[in-house]
Amino acid sequence: MGPNRDAVWKETGILDTFPAGGPKELWRIAIGGGYAGPAVAAGKVYVADKKLKDGAKDPANAFDTSKTESSERLLCLDARTGKEIWKYEYDCPYTISYREGPRCTPTVSDGKVYFLGAMGDFACLDAEKGTVTWKKNFPKDYEARVQIWGFAGHPLVYKNLVIALVGGKDVVAVAFDKDTGKEVWKALSAKDAGYCPPTLIDAGGVKQLVIWHAEAINGLNPETGAVYWKFPIKPNSQMSIMAPRLAGDYLYAGGNGGAQVVLKMAKDKPDATIAWQQDAVGMGKRAGPLGMAPINMTPFVEDGVIYGVDQPGMFRAFKAETGERLWWTFKPVLGKDEEEDFKGAGTGTAFLVKNGDRFFVFADNGALIIAKLTPKGYEEVSRAELKLELTQRAFGRKVVWCHPAFAEKCLFVRNDKEIVCYSLAK
Repeated sequence: MGPNRDAVWKETGILDTFPAGGPKELWRIAIGGGYAGPAVAAGKVYVADKKLKDGAKDPANAFDTSKTESSERLLCLDARTGKEIWKYEYDCPYTISYREGPRCTPTVSDGKVYFLGAMGDFACLDAEKGTVTWKKNFPKDYEARVQIWGFAGHPLVYKNLVIALVGGKDVVAVAFDKDTGKEVWKALSAKDAGYCPPTLIDAGGVKQLVIWHAEAINGLNPETGAVYWKFPIKPNSQMSIMAPRLAGDYLYAGGNGGAQVVLKMAKDKPDATIAWQQDAVGMGKRAGPLGMAPINMTPFVEDGVIYGVDQPGMFRAFKAETGERLWWTFKPVLGKDEEEDFKGAGTGTAFLVKNGDRFFVFADNGALIIAKLTPKGYEEVSRAELKLELTQRAFGRKVVWCHPAFAEKCLFVRNDKEIVCYSLAK
């Protein structure tokens, strides 16, 4: 979601509408599988993937967790040409569901790149050379249990720390010295760590670190790990995924089954109270009437309104303070509208990045959309069907579940076979 983790892309000189045939393709490079989005920094593209060993094959059933012999890689490519600059690779057998590959976008900061793989391998590398500065293995070093969908919480760099969702024995989050890997603090305890990235907010006159594990959302001192506040929120299937979003004085988190909470943040100290809350409902039941249930995307917040994709696959907008729903549409995911109870979008999703006064929306059906989002509704300005194979299947639909990168006046987007760069320059 960018250097400020706010999903705002500040480059200018970007096209207003797509040309006939879609944006111009600049390069296309073969890579392995993965959900991890690419990161672009200083003219380089960092993208993680998984390669099967010779003769190995992933099971046809996405929920099969039997072992697959494979390796994980972090590739560094030239942003202008796609040419490989360096590669970091290690053996990494998979025993997780939806095992296409790594989940975490690499984090690039101060000449280093931090990479967390799906099975808990965490490494700090030199961003120029690819040499390993230090590394950890969460299952071995912290007795961390590999959850059914692996490790997916993107590490956060803050001052001299890199903070990761570890999920070890009697510990959820750990802060490491970003240069040496030495443990600085560890905090919280939960049976399931979930998949939510450590998130920084400004509230109560201080920086606060928000950790949402599968049982509760917590506010911490990012420098010490001391807990400021804690409130229960339990999504179905331990799916705490989205990065909590701050809308003025209100902090929102929501997930599978419609589990949601909005906290009113204190103005004069690091504390909070519940503004509204909604519990998860059982599989197949309609969630409560407030807000929405994001699954594998983080909503966008603007002027007290939250925009994102609800679990049934429709795009929604609602007021953060009250949860009141303002509008919905299936257009980003399906290209057309359907009735609100339509069930054919199967956990559809879309990823949002704001540029100027409009949004670039990448839908899981491979469409790239320019749209205006306001409290009054969704206005589609331009749509392009990218030449990107939908290499995954989910709930009866072919999809690509990967957040693209917007940088260098380009779009960088991947599936399980290749990464493609498209020009978005005027």
